[in-house]
Amino acid sequence: MSHRTRSGSPVRPLGQRRWLPALLLALLLVLAPPAWGLDLKVNDVTLDPCPADDVAAQPDLRRAAAPSCYAMRGTVLNSSRKPVVDTDVFALIVDASGEPVLQNRSRVGSIGDVPPGRSTFALRVSVPAGTPEPIRFRNVKARGFSAPVRVRAGADDELLPLEQELAQ
Repeated sequence: MSHRTRSGSPVRPLGQRRWLPALLLALLLVLAPPAWGLDLKVNDVTLDPCPADDVAAQPDLRRAAAPSCYAMRGTVLNSSRKPVVDTDVFALIVDASGEPVLQNRSRVGSIGDVPPGRSTFALRVSVPAGTPEPIRFRNVKARGFSAPVRVRAGADDELLPLEQELAQ
């Protein structure tokens, strides 16, 4: 005699109802490569005003209250034997009084993929208008992954003009 629920569907033993989700989870864990976070050493960091002839500055649209542009440059050391991908740079950017400039945010930008060894990087940092200078930084760190975690840019994608200039 078969057992039925009130709705008329047959009652399955407990083990038969739970094997499918467990199997799908196991397949996902086996087939999907993990993207482990990797910390990289950052050295020789500088924070300077962006070049006066910054092609992305749009001089016709400049206003007295426009944000200030700074270029953060430095070197990052990938001590592993494999590239680190989707790498972000984190820092505490502070004004003359030591107050954080970028409220509730420590990520200052992405430097993409970092090959093994020492590499240079450059990021554009926009600081709100009226921020008391000098602008300083503390606790600069970089963190990337062993596998991509974002949609990858195509081989034909170009750098923005300021990124090209800062990379030189």
